[in-house]
Amino acid sequence: MNRITYSLLLYLLTPLIIVRLLWRGVKAREYLSRWGERFGVYGIYSATSKAKQKSIKLWIHTVSVGEFIATVPLLEHLLNDKSNYNLRADELLITTTTPTGSARVVEFLNRFSAHHVYLPYDQPGAVNRFLKNYQPLVGVIMETELWPNLFHSCAKRNIPVLLANARLSQRSQDGYKRWIPKLAYESLQSVTSIMAQSQDDAKRIVALGADSEKVVITGSIKFDMQLPDDIEAQGEKLRRELGGERPVWIAASTREGEDEQILAAHKIILDSVSDALLILVPRHPERFNSVAKLVKKLEFKLQRRSIAGDNCSCADDVQVYLGDTMGELLQLYSAADIAYVGGSLVATGSHNMLEPAALGKPVLFGPHRFNFADISKMLLEQEAAYEVLNHTELANRVIFLAQNSDTACQMGERGRLVVEKNRGALKRLLVEVYKVLKLKLV
Repeated sequence: MNRITYSLLLYLLTPLIIVRLLWRGVKAREYLSRWGERFGVYGIYSATSKAKQKSIKLWIHTVSVGEFIATVPLLEHLLNDKSNYNLRADELLITTTTPTGSARVVEFLNRFSAHHVYLPYDQPGAVNRFLKNYQPLVGVIMETELWPNLFHSCAKRNIPVLLANARLSQRSQDGYKRWIPKLAYESLQSVTSIMAQSQDDAKRIVALGADSEKVVITGSIKFDMQLPDDIEAQGEKLRRELGGERPVWIAASTREGEDEQILAAHKIILDSVSDALLILVPRHPERFNSVAKLVKKLEFKLQRRSIAGDNCSCADDVQVYLGDTMGELLQLYSAADIAYVGGSLVATGSHNMLEPAALGKPVLFGPHRFNFADISKMLLEQEAAYEVLNHTELANRVIFLAQNSDTACQMGERGRLVVEKNRGALKRLLVEVYKVLKLKLV
């Protein structure tokens, strides 16, 4: 498939794209708003700043919540560092593609008056309207998002594009090679620089079509996450409300088809640890209500955080505490003894297991970890995590750790050390970003 065929296909699929937005809007109303941005139509001013849009010097794209959280240290450094390059907040544009990611960006922008909009669909017209409207000097795409028309248009306009914190699983590489090898090659040829998370990621990216001299191995900036100074105090406060003496485990960022397995595991756990509490946190807010119904259907005693609030104690007979709020995952992790990281018992590739590891929690995850293959391997090799293949194994590991607190604490400390020893990717990433920015400003 060439880029012309790809573009034509995107235009033909526009009615289906709109239907999909409507369908998702049934569960999450945020999908029903800001459609103009999805197609590259913007007002005179962005929704988050009154500064002129044509002053944009740096544009950073993060797909959703996880990518944005990993990018926060980079953003804070860029906006606070006066020694290398004085970037004003109103010269920065942050784009996302999901409402949940957008909500976190808006929260961040309460501190900085930067711009924020959705990145449009990769249709030539939408992409060109986006670039004409904002005219960024440099673009940074977090992770490995390949946008053939966007990258092509940036190259035509002489806008350098950097792939930062880039990763490419074997599964993704095989998919690109099977379905769109030419498009993937052309997209990577349009990129100015690629900062890969690991040697394996770099090899796969080069094999897909990137020039090897453009690829630098920086490590993962997820290791450079900065925990809030008061996160342990927040966790201790919540833990007292949940029940200071009872065992608490968390299943975080769970995906559709996974909650049933988590709850089946919890039923087994309660047979051995009768006062155990599960904090269940679905990945997407549109699933909060359906998961609550599932918990009640399976006859667990449920308490919802959105209803309980911050200062409401959890009754002793509550068995499942539903984390149905946004922006509180670290606090919920901090309040737990044991952390299962979701998206790994179903084939979605897992979510970020470094967050609980950085908090000193023993980590559990399933077999589907292609999004975090290298990081999960590190945790397993350092005996900071266990792999579980099904709900029975998950239950048995939680029971073991709940009954062997010394082992749980030792695992947690080893996980914390893994995070500390692998910091430094942010500095290496900043070197590349500054290098390109300075060239554009000469």
